[in-house]
Amino acid sequence: MARQVRRAFKYRFYPTSEQAAELSRTFGCVRLVYNKALEERTRAWYGERRRISYVQSSAALTQWKRTPELAFLADVSCVPLQQALRHLQTAFANFFAKRAAYPRFKSRKRSRASAEYTCSAFTWRDGHLTLAKMTAPLDIRWSRPLPEGVEPSTVTVSRDSAGRWFVSILCQDTIPAAPATDATIGIDAGITSLVVLSTGEKIVNPRHERRDRARLARAQRELSRKAPGSANRDKARRKVARVHARIADRRRDFLHKLSTRLVRENQTVVIEDLAVANLLKNHTLARVISDAAWAQLRAMLEYKCAWYGRELVVVDRWFPSTKLCGTCGTVRARLPLDVRAWKCECGGVHDRDVNAARNILAAGLAVSACGDGVRPQRDSSWTGRSSAKQETQRAIAGIPSR
Repeated sequence: MARQVRRAFKYRFYPTSEQAAELSRTFGCVRLVYNKALEERTRAWYGERRRISYVQSSAALTQWKRTPELAFLADVSCVPLQQALRHLQTAFANFFAKRAAYPRFKSRKRSRASAEYTCSAFTWRDGHLTLAKMTAPLDIRWSRPLPEGVEPSTVTVSRDSAGRWFVSILCQDTIPAAPATDATIGIDAGITSLVVLSTGEKIVNPRHERRDRARLARAQRELSRKAPGSANRDKARRKVARVHARIADRRRDFLHKLSTRLVRENQTVVIEDLAVANLLKNHTLARVISDAAWAQLRAMLEYKCAWYGRELVVVDRWFPSTKLCGTCGTVRARLPLDVRAWKCECGGVHDRDVNAARNILAAGLAVSACGDGVRPQRDSSWTGRSSAKQETQRAIAGIPSR
């Protein structure tokens, strides 16, 4: 069955000098409005214990435009400024719901420059996109076509740290469900192998950052020699940013191809719930874990499974997939990272990663069938292990319940 989804299509474009100047002014005004509204909200709360709503911030924006100091805000389109206030409102909503940290100020150097236009602030005609305050359409490189007959609802223009311009077009799209299949797969994330599948296949980690590490180090050394505030330092900074962009683009392309293949070939995909933020505290492995981008791979699997009608099962992070014998269900007390293959007391010989992937698949199928998780419970039986974990391990090993 086809699904109706809101989908963003991102393209690169090359603005004229007039368009670049207009967009740069818009980016600066958006950043100023966001920061000023955030400052007002923070001051009102900590100084007066008073909350400021979006409606009040919007009214304040109108007053700011009437002052001599901020009269230039009226020179750009008002829609991106209003959208900045809406984004701030969303940030505070996430903060109060404990889904995110307190909103931070946007930095000219560290924040991505962007502006969001709704349908009232752009014109879409015959495949040409013209933004408000502009007379000519954007010179977009259509690397892939938009769905036929769609009308964009939102357009986001951005400029990355490497100086590249992008436009993201949000529209309604119809995605047909993938053909049904009986195949299932368990995925164990790793470093030497990016992922190991329950079928025994190992996907080698490309390590994109390590491949460009020498080029990145050379560019960073050149940047450190430039005088602060000089034009040469800005050129060197862009050179470093281009190396980072090359690494990120290649990594994203590889993960897209891998996730698409896994979703298309399997009806059920089982992964492990990894606490990547906690793993990054290990300074020995932080660099390679960041380069592996496990969280990005999981995000791709989540929305692609939802698009194509697949089932994604997430096994609890405390499930002992690596130390659990897939033959008898025995859990080893410890298994150091340098041990890549081990032998159980029952005689079974296991490849560390393949065994973990198969245990993840078995646990995921048990969760999918029973509708229950494998998180260890606080109340445990006389064996010292939780009853939920014991039943899961018995199911994996094929041992009937008592």
